[in-house]
Amino acid sequence: MSRLFGTDGVRGKAGTYPLDPPTVRRLGAALARALALDSARAKGDGRPRFLSGRDTRESGAWIERELAFGINSQDASLTGAGIIPTPAIAYLTPRMGYTAGVVISASHNPFEDNGIKVFSGAGEKFTEQLEQHVESIVADRSWQVPAGNAAEVEQIDYRAEYASHLRAILPNAETMRGMRVVVDCANGATTTMAPRLFEELGFEVRCIGCEPDGRNINLRCGSTAPEQLTRAVVDGGYPLGVAYDGDGDRAIFVDEKGKVVDGDAVMLMCAKQMKREGRLKGNAIVATVMSNIGLEIALRDAGIDLVRCPVGDKYVMEEMIRRGLALGGEQSGHVIFSEYLFTGDGLATSLNVLRTMGATGRSLSDLASELTTYPQVLLNVRVDRKVDLNTVPEVAQVMSAVESRLAGKGRLLIRYSGTEPLLRIMLEGEDQQEIARWADEIADAVKRHLVVTV
Repeated sequence: MSRLFGTDGVRGKAGTYPLDPPTVRRLGAALARALALDSARAKGDGRPRFLSGRDTRESGAWIERELAFGINSQDASLTGAGIIPTPAIAYLTPRMGYTAGVVISASHNPFEDNGIKVFSGAGEKFTEQLEQHVESIVADRSWQVPAGNAAEVEQIDYRAEYASHLRAILPNAETMRGMRVVVDCANGATTTMAPRLFEELGFEVRCIGCEPDGRNINLRCGSTAPEQLTRAVVDGGYPLGVAYDGDGDRAIFVDEKGKVVDGDAVMLMCAKQMKREGRLKGNAIVATVMSNIGLEIALRDAGIDLVRCPVGDKYVMEEMIRRGLALGGEQSGHVIFSEYLFTGDGLATSLNVLRTMGATGRSLSDLASELTTYPQVLLNVRVDRKVDLNTVPEVAQVMSAVESRLAGKGRLLIRYSGTEPLLRIMLEGEDQQEIARWADEIADAVKRHLVVTV
């Protein structure tokens, strides 16, 4: 059986495998079976209780119904929280006494796609071991989901509980009362939360991407398309704008000058503020291998360590838990503040940025200017075989020479693609032409000493 779970849950085109009704039902039943024993141990009744949330895609409601049918068929239950950001489910699941949380969303993808990701009873993303266990149950043909019609799912509105949790991030909101902000909700899950939350905190809000119709999620709006937000901020003279993705677990910002402020700049300004407030546990943060070397250098200058991990917010989370750290994230805008939640949360990120602005009295552009983004070169070399480059002396020698030239003022990252016959060469440094020449040197050495397809 092919794997159901990818890097961020089950993803696909709604209505086709693995998001066709029979597979969704079977997945729901398998989740209930997998968690029944754990529920029995923890609660004494063996009946798992699931909490679900979804974004605004037109397919979300029927996927929720089919998932609930499968879960209910195994003497378990699913309660819906309606259209609500992904991190809300991570927050609410343990606090409302549910066994697990389920989010129906495909994040920043177009409306035709959808997905299912699962959170444990602790509010953390499912581990790969648990995902594999569920997949093995799905593949076991000794049991079947009974036939029947999927009924409507019981809904409970938990938005007030989640909003109360978020408001605590900005304890001195009254000092920023009247501040004007533009909020881009990507016609997604944050439409039910963000405008009202900011207004309740005293901000004057202009909302774009706040009219979902089931098909316009992420359409020319949101964190992956900030052009509309940029125009709104600059034309209206706003001090900042924030854009979320479809499910609300990431945020990117636009400063008063119209410049996009990404996750690297956000992590730097928040790390420095958290250190000043005594909230930066371990005096270090976690970022992926794709974060710019400029972040590493700026943190070093501030006396803060940077721990690198593979790409993916779940790897950021795992490293933060392992080291007991308070902050981590990705350049794309997934930022985790562990004192509030162990998953990316766009709304929490927004409030932490506003908290930093309020505490320092500085503009967003001024805070973001402390990050110098170093030039970057990316090269792909097509190869016939994937070998450890350190075992090819001629290639290893060139790589070593380049790393010596960088001398702490740049970064070399070489890795094979996981899905294509490609070697990816990434170089960051102070001079664009210089690092481009060095990247070519490495690529040429690879082409000379490895068999390469022409």
